Amino acid sequence: MTALTAATADRTRLLRLALGLDAAVTGANGLAYLVAAGPLADLLGPDPALLRAIGAFLLVYGIAVGLLARRPAAPVNAVRAVIVVNVAWALESVAVVALGLVSFTTLGAVWAVLQAVVVAAFAALQLTALRRPA
Repeated sequence: MTALTAATADRTRLLRLALGLDAAVTGANGLAYLVAAGPLADLLGPDPALLRAIGAFLLVYGIAVGLLARRPAAPVNAVRAVIVVNVAWALESVAVVALGLVSFTTLGAVWAVLQAVVVAAFAALQLTALRRPA
C-alpha cells in the first residue's frame, strides 16, 4: 500500500465513522421524537406536533446521512452539505433557546443546547475528515 493509498483509506474511514455516528444519533433522536412525542413534550416543553415534525425530519436526514456513510467514497459536495446542515442546526438550536422562540422547560433548554453541541461536534469531525489529505 502506498502512502497515498493509506492516507485515502484513513480519510475514508474517518469520514465514514463521522457520518455513521451522526446518522445513528440523528436517526435515534428522530425516532424518539416520533414515537414518544407526548411524554417528551411534557419533559422538554415543545408541543408534541412540533416534536413529531422535528422527529420526521431527523429520521429522514439520519437515513440520508447513513446512506452516505455506507458509500465507499462519499461525494465531497454531499459531505459539505451535511456539514452545512449540521452547523445551521447547531446555530439555530442555540438561537431558538436564547431568543425564547420555543417554550422549553429548563431540561428542554439544556437538552437543546447539548444537542447543538453534539451536532456541532459531528460537523467538526466531518470537516476534519474531509480536510485530511487524500
